[in-house]
Amino acid sequence: MTVRFEVPQEKIPKLGERAFLIIGNKALALFNIAAQFYAIDDRCPHQGASLFGGKLDGRVIQCCAHGLRFDLANGCLINSTQLKVTSYPVEVIGEQVFIKLNAG
Repeated sequence: MTVRFEVPQEKIPKLGERAFLIIGNKALALFNIAAQFYAIDDRCPHQGASLFGGKLDGRVIQCCAHGLRFDLANGCLINSTQLKVTSYPVEVIGEQVFIKLNAG
């Protein structure tokens, strides 16, 4: 089952910015890149470091701990599909932003 989480208006990142969200027991990072929203787990799959504060280059986030780079669109490590951070679909309806999470 999919659950839609409505991002509070004050947490919706402006163009080029990011927001940190806690949804249930998940820590997520929400990015607004070129007017497109991307949501990922705020936990590098390599050793669990936070991705929220990583260097952003376009839609690629670089882990602060070991420099691994992930595509925000699909969560995959750049040039590989073997390691990936969980990414979540984001839906925009008017001024509302929703992150779709799998429940259960």
